[in-house]
Amino acid sequence: MSAPPPDTIRLAAAKAKGKRPAYFDDPAIDRLLSMVLALAGDVAVLRERLDTIERLLEARGTLSRADIEGYQPDRDASYERGLQHRELVARLLRGVQQDMESLAEIEPPLEDISKALRDG
Repeated sequence: MSAPPPDTIRLAAAKAKGKRPAYFDDPAIDRLLSMVLALAGDVAVLRERLDTIERLLEARGTLSRADIEGYQPDRDASYERGLQHRELVARLLRGVQQDMESLAEIEPPLEDISKALRDG
């Protein structure tokens, strides 16, 4: 007999040890960030699974659940998946990146400040 499947709902509700990191003044924003990142992880997994299905169908014309579960991406597929992950993260963090870039335009880099102080 096989082991019963894990209780995924109970596992998802488990709390990590230690204090939850706080990135923003408002804890609701931290919770929202946590939810968005969890969804992003699920989207990435679903995209990989869809990629597996597409590749197996293209190669074999048919597939089974065992084929999907046992699929091991080759080097090219792994590379393409890595690009997809980077693109997803870039899209998710585009607003943060734009904010960081606008701050860099407003404030001179620390090297420029140090040089100005030395040259004074």
